[in-house]
Amino acid sequence: MPDNLTKSQRSYCMSRIRSKWTSQERKIHNYLKGNKIKHQMHPNIVGCPDILFKENRTVLFLHGCFWHRCPKCYKEPKTNKKYWLPKIENNVKRDRRNERRLKKDGYNVLKLWEHDIKKDPKKCVEKIQNIRLYN
Repeated sequence: MPDNLTKSQRSYCMSRIRSKWTSQERKIHNYLKGNKIKHQMHPNIVGCPDILFKENRTVLFLHGCFWHRCPKCYKEPKTNKKYWLPKIENNVKRDRRNERRLKKDGYNVLKLWEHDIKKDPKKCVEKIQNIRLYN
C-alpha cells in the first residue's frame, strides 16, 4: 500500500519525532524530580542512556515500543518494510550492544517500555527506586 502523504509531508511528520525529551522522558523526569531523586538526563556516556543515577551507577533506557521492538506490543509496519525492518533490527542490536558495554563498565542497566510508562508511571518510578535501593 502506498504512503498516503507526499514526500514533503512525510518528511515533515518524521522531523517532528524527537530523540530527546519525549513525553515519556518528561513524565519520568517530573516524577523523579518531584520525589527528589537525583538524576541526570541524557548523560554523555557510552550507550547514550536516557537517565543516569550517578550515586549507584545505574542507567535507565526509556524504550519506545515501535522503535525498539517491544516484545509485548510491537506491530510490524505494513508499508515500506524494506526500510523499517532493518532499521528496527539495527536499533535492537545497538540496544543489546550498549547494554553489554555499560554492564562491562560497571553500570546497572534498567529498561522501561513506553506502554508501561503510559499505563502506570508511578509503578515505573517505584521500579527505579527499588533498583536504586538494592544496588
